[in-house]
Amino acid sequence: MSDKNTPSTAGQPADEVPADRPALGIALLLLGMFVFTAMDGVAKGLASQGMPPERIALLRYVLVSAILMPVVVARWKHRPLYTSRPVLHILRGVLLIASATLFVYAMRTLPLETATAIGFVSPLYVTALSIPFLGEKVGMRRWVAVAVGFLGVLVILRPGTSAFVPEMLIPLVSSFCWACGLIITRAMRGREGALTILVWSTVSGMVVIAPLGISSWEMPTATQWGMLVVIAFCHAAGQYLTIRAFSLASASVLAPFSYSTIIWAVLIGIFAFDSYPDFWTIAGTCLLAGAGLYVWHRERTVTGQPTVPGGSISEVAQEPLETEEIEEKSEETASEGLGPRDR
Repeated sequence: MSDKNTPSTAGQPADEVPADRPALGIALLLLGMFVFTAMDGVAKGLASQGMPPERIALLRYVLVSAILMPVVVARWKHRPLYTSRPVLHILRGVLLIASATLFVYAMRTLPLETATAIGFVSPLYVTALSIPFLGEKVGMRRWVAVAVGFLGVLVILRPGTSAFVPEMLIPLVSSFCWACGLIITRAMRGREGALTILVWSTVSGMVVIAPLGISSWEMPTATQWGMLVVIAFCHAAGQYLTIRAFSLASASVLAPFSYSTIIWAVLIGIFAFDSYPDFWTIAGTCLLAGAGLYVWHRERTVTGQPTVPGGSISEVAQEPLETEEIEEKSEETASEGLGPRDR
């Protein structure tokens, strides 16, 4: 990447290249993945108390919108809401709110670590979807990896045995929605700012889920409001940490560490919900993670654009920009600090 296309950091001239700091980037990503997994754990706790998943999703988006509002106002002169692709933004928002809501539905029944492990199928979906929607070519080795990954899913699900419950299929649908949203994000690479994408997705998702979220409305208790605030804080903090990580190191360096979510999910499951993964869940997760890592390796080698598990807006943050946009983008990244995972 040339100097003129490399985003500067705040206070640096636009033609200087900020130094990569991969160790710090990895540390921030690991912390971001923990924060995101903690967010899922709190959402699982709310769902276990009987709050409908669509209401959890709606109130989370409302609180995140409140966090975003000062940023939008501060960036208003840069037209953060302007886009020539409103349909893509709205579709992306619908897909991501569907993914988020379905994932909470899954966690009402499934252990956190099981739902998280099944969610690792999303990079495999992206590989398959990139052919018809992005015109990418996928070789035999990546197809074999995809097949191994879906074998891992079967190992976790164990259909036909007493271990299988229908709710195990919900994370598969959730991950498919997420993967479709990521395909749309890839299609907008270098054409839309991260703040524009985030605002449109948040507002679109909130509008779509609102009718379901307010039906049979019951006012959350003080404890539930506190948990919702924690969820919104984790959402913003996790995205800030991740987009900062991607500003310090490349996706090809960071992608493998996104799989740390399963470690955090297991630990949170043990200490918060007294749940332990069985042998088959661990074995299937290893197959899924191994397949995802191989797909990441091949995409890095062949296309230079590896799929980051759960990634979306974070990848936009490191896209090449025109010279006049560089300084604005770097300020946006520092002040907005919101990144990849809307689930």
